[in-house]
Amino acid sequence: MRQVAVNMVETLARQDDRVVFIGSDLGPGLLKNMKADMPDRFFMEGVAEQHIIGMAAGMAMEGYIPYINTIATFLTRRCFDQIAIDVCLENLPVRLIASGGGLVYAPLGPTHLAFEDMGLLRTLPNMAIAAPVDAPEMERLMRASLDWKGPLYIRLAKGGDPVVSRAEAGFAIGKAIAMRQGGDVTLIGTGIMTGRALAAAEQLETQGISASVLHMHTVKPLDDAAVLEAAAGTGLIVTVEEHTRIGGLGSAVAELLAETDGAPRLLRLALPDAFPEGYGSQDNLLSLAGLTVDGITGAVTKALEGRK
Repeated sequence: MRQVAVNMVETLARQDDRVVFIGSDLGPGLLKNMKADMPDRFFMEGVAEQHIIGMAAGMAMEGYIPYINTIATFLTRRCFDQIAIDVCLENLPVRLIASGGGLVYAPLGPTHLAFEDMGLLRTLPNMAIAAPVDAPEMERLMRASLDWKGPLYIRLAKGGDPVVSRAEAGFAIGKAIAMRQGGDVTLIGTGIMTGRALAAAEQLETQGISASVLHMHTVKPLDDAAVLEAAAGTGLIVTVEEHTRIGGLGSAVAELLAETDGAPRLLRLALPDAFPEGYGSQDNLLSLAGLTVDGITGAVTKALEGRK
């Protein structure tokens, strides 16, 4: 997914002279053809993340569309003030490509885990937040990003993720995609968790439970109409995300449903409000949080049993 994203920067740069790439201490071979052919639009800075935000904001004010890429934790926690003041306050078209969203860097410990990145940036006016489910959808997002008017945060998954998106479903920033229809429960996923939600829906079907799946590739702006349509047709909504339960997709849906008369029950499946403990793989930490296909299936079944 990351390789598709950075390759698309070069593709877009060859189509549009406004596109520039800014990296922070990344591999020397990254986008080597763009660096050779467009040296005035390729910049590899050092370990200076706050600097590259200010640099990108300045370029955007001169008419460029900067695409920044570095590790998600350094891009969000470390640069929050620069993103807020330099980029969002001015509503500039800066693209933040965040490697290692969620628990991708689990082997490196909690200092590298971006489990609260979407919650941080959701608080900033003008910021849009997207988390594609697979590499083909990342390509569609990158193409759509060129015309997005304001700042955009692009959360990358680990890579090699199962392909579940369909080109014929279309893609537009801010528009959710209905992936599956059912009547008993609606699962709303973002990022790679939509794939697990789809697999859980298949398991639920074997138990006689009919589940819809709504893919929310854009967490902000939230597709309110899609959520409310789903809410009108089901008795239980379940959000599934690789993010702390505070501030992410589940919170966005909860905020909407709290102001909706007759809203169905909401179950939020997410990481706990705690710094992840221990080391291991991404899948290991997701398993500890119950964010496996079996875990999602079990949580939905338990929630539906509680309604009887």
